[in-house]
Amino acid sequence: MTTDWHIFLFFRLIGGIGVGASSIAAPLYISEIAPAKVRGRLVAMFQFNIVLGILIAFLSNYIITDFDGENNWRWMLGVEILPALVFILLMFTVPKSPRWLIVKRGLVAEARYFFERIESERIEEKIADIQATIAQNDSQKARYSHYKRPFFLAIMLAIFNQVSGINAIIYYAPRIFEMAGLGKSAALLSSVGVGTTNFIFTLLAIFFIDRLGRRLLMHIGSVGLIVTLFMVAFSFYSENEQMARVPIYLFLYIGFFAFSQGAVIWVFIAEIFPNDLRAIGQSVGSFTHWIMAAIIAAIFPALTAVAGPGNTFALFATMMIFQWIFVFVWMPETKGRTLEDLGQSL
Repeated sequence: MTTDWHIFLFFRLIGGIGVGASSIAAPLYISEIAPAKVRGRLVAMFQFNIVLGILIAFLSNYIITDFDGENNWRWMLGVEILPALVFILLMFTVPKSPRWLIVKRGLVAEARYFFERIESERIEEKIADIQATIAQNDSQKARYSHYKRPFFLAIMLAIFNQVSGINAIIYYAPRIFEMAGLGKSAALLSSVGVGTTNFIFTLLAIFFIDRLGRRLLMHIGSVGLIVTLFMVAFSFYSENEQMARVPIYLFLYIGFFAFSQGAVIWVFIAEIFPNDLRAIGQSVGSFTHWIMAAIIAAIFPALTAVAGPGNTFALFATMMIFQWIFVFVWMPETKGRTLEDLGQSL
C-alpha cells in the first residue's frame, strides 16, 4: 500500500511503462494482421478501447467519490487491477504477427497458416510482397534519409495530437468546469459527459475512417478544434453568461477530436513505416505522444494560473491552425493501401 509520495510515483511509473508498451504493441500488431480495406477501423478499435476505459473510469470515480472518505483515491486506482488481470490472461491467446514471422524469423509456413485464417485472397502474393520488402530494406539501411519522411510524419502527428490540449482537458475536466462556474459535484458529473462524448464520436470515427480516409477526418477535426477552442477561449475572456457555455464547447471539442486525430493517430503511425522499421517507428511516435502528454498535463495548471484559461485555450487553438497546415501540405492518404505499398512509397 502506498504510504508516501515517492512510493506512489514509483508505482505510477511502473503503470506508465505498461500503458506505453501497450500503446506501441497493440496498434502495430493490429495493423499487421488486418486486411487493408478494414485496417483503419480495426486499428481504431485500440482508441475505442482507450476512450471506453476513460468513460468507465469517470463513472467509477463518480461512484467512488463519497466512498471511504479521504482514501477514496486508493479505490479509484485499485479497481484497475481487474481489467489489467483480464488483459494479461487474454494475451496468452494472441498468435504471433505473420509479418513479424516472415521478416524477423523467416517462418513463412506459420505466417501462411495465419493469413489463411483471416483472408482468402492473394495470400501467396501478399507473402511475396512481404519477402520482397526484406531484400529492398536490407539494401537501403545505410541511407537514413530514406526514412526521414515517415519519422517526420509520425513525430509531428504525435506532437499536434497533444498540443491540442486533449489530455490536459481530460485530466483536469472537473477543474476546468469549476473555473467556468460549475459546482464541484456538477463539475465531476460533467466530466462523465466528456467521457461519453469521447466514446460516441470514437464509434463514428471507426465507421468512417475507412470510408472517408485519414486526411479528410483530419481536415474536419482540425477545423472543428480551431473553432471550439477559440469559443472556449472567448467564453473565459468574456467572464459573463458565456462562461456557462464552456461545457457545451468542450463537449463539441471532444467530439471533433475523437472523430479525427484521436482515432487517426494510432492508425496512421502504424501504417507508414516499412515492415522492418514498423516497431521502431511506432515506438518513436508513441514515445513522442506520451512525452508531450506528460509535458502539457504538467504545465497546464501553471499555464492557466499565469496566462489565464482564455489565453491557454487560444494557444491550443493556434496550434491546431498549424496542424491544419501540416495536414494540407505533408500528410498523405493511406486508406486502402497495403503496408508494403506504403512502406515503399513513403
